[in-house]
Amino acid sequence: MTVRDATGRRRRSELAVFLRGRRARVTPADVGMPPGLRRRTPGLRREEVAQLSGVGVTWYTWLEQGRPINASAQVLDAVARTLRLDRTEREHLYHLAEVPHEPDPQADADGVGPEIQGIVDTLDPLPAVVYNARYDILATNAGYDDLFDIPMMQKYERPNALWILFTVPEEKCPLVYPETELPVMVATLRGAYGRHVGEPGWESFVRRLSAASPHFAELWESGDVILPGPRVKTFRHEAVGEIRMTSVSLSVNGMPECRIVVYTPVDEENRQRTATLRALRPGA
Repeated sequence: MTVRDATGRRRRSELAVFLRGRRARVTPADVGMPPGLRRRTPGLRREEVAQLSGVGVTWYTWLEQGRPINASAQVLDAVARTLRLDRTEREHLYHLAEVPHEPDPQADADGVGPEIQGIVDTLDPLPAVVYNARYDILATNAGYDDLFDIPMMQKYERPNALWILFTVPEEKCPLVYPETELPVMVATLRGAYGRHVGEPGWESFVRRLSAASPHFAELWESGDVILPGPRVKTFRHEAVGEIRMTSVSLSVNGMPECRIVVYTPVDEENRQRTATLRALRPGA
């Protein structure tokens, strides 16, 4: 047996366990069916799931048994609705069934709750920001606002780090080495884009930024892909000079494809410059 065959068998086995578990938690009352007599199944029966999903009983039985059958996105959608799967469970179902599907257009978060904002604020004076996969800036703390003192950030209802860095005048760019930092950011964006190909929001963003910045368009066409990760970055600020910091990305549970990025000074000298920057803040 090849590795691919073994992996496929393991996926189907996991799919069988998953479907049985989801079926067991849905009662007839949940889907508007009478409970009936002598019901031994804790949730729906297989034939009931098949009926409600509009698929054959044999086909659904084989699916739940983990047999190697073909399933379409439309059929899995119907099963997911019957089993009342949430977004995370639906994604898991597609993954286990190895069925390509359109990404959820709501996967891009557009804000954070008070709990996440509280964590970001608590990290101060370390600069911290919450990005979604497209580098929209969803939340910041005072340390980040001090470090990225870019007036044009206030122009946008939802500012975007890439848009700002590629369109800000060169003398206002906070990155000391944009020639190395910007390609990494675009490659990170491209890695996320693969999950959103064809989505209007993403396609519009790439198209508009490409038109606004020939440099972005050139980097985008390179096709480079990279995952977010820790990096040392050098920033400039007119009040304190250069500050070298390590950026670390932390995923956020419950916010798919979002991350908290925290910037930590690389040594005591840079920590002192960060402290000086904070002391210059009005009311500090």
